[in-house]
Amino acid sequence: MTQTTRRTFLTAALATLSTPTLLRAQDQQVLSPLVPRNVSGFVAQDWQDHFQSLDRVSILCDTGSRSLHYWNPVGNDYRIYPTSVPQTDELTKRGYTEIVRKKVGPTWTPTANMRKRDPSLPAFMPAGEGNPLGTHAMYLSWPAYLIHGTQDTRKIGRQSSSGCIGLFNYMIEELFAITPVGAQVRVI
Repeated sequence: MTQTTRRTFLTAALATLSTPTLLRAQDQQVLSPLVPRNVSGFVAQDWQDHFQSLDRVSILCDTGSRSLHYWNPVGNDYRIYPTSVPQTDELTKRGYTEIVRKKVGPTWTPTANMRKRDPSLPAFMPAGEGNPLGTHAMYLSWPAYLIHGTQDTRKIGRQSSSGCIGLFNYMIEELFAITPVGAQVRVI
């Protein structure tokens, strides 16, 4: 008959308790990138804390929680999307703006500052695979600032952009369809 030692008991207990966690972590790797990893960090927002009225589509880009909040003009459709956000505070423009233009299949022209930081960037990139703006883009009234998709899904949930707000391509497609030109936007 074997005697159960304290060490054997603790090892068995630890293995039993950690198994569900290990399986969940394994499932997360299989489901990524379709399952946003930072959803637990999202904080529900109230549009009244950010906008004077909800007379049109309203979008809040929260760079702290790396999320985009959408409200329709009636207030009965509230959605949250995981995003990529600017790499540094210096690249982050904050305040109120609006959607001034929308484009399916956007082309990309890096700014002079972007090319200065990374001289390997091309001067221009046509729409399509490899384009960092993804499949859809919504242009803000601030020059060179956009809400757009991304081909590189590893960027979502991270500080990885040069100033823009990035979403998974399938999510920007959904947001693009329900957001008209003129929608009010706040970046915090």
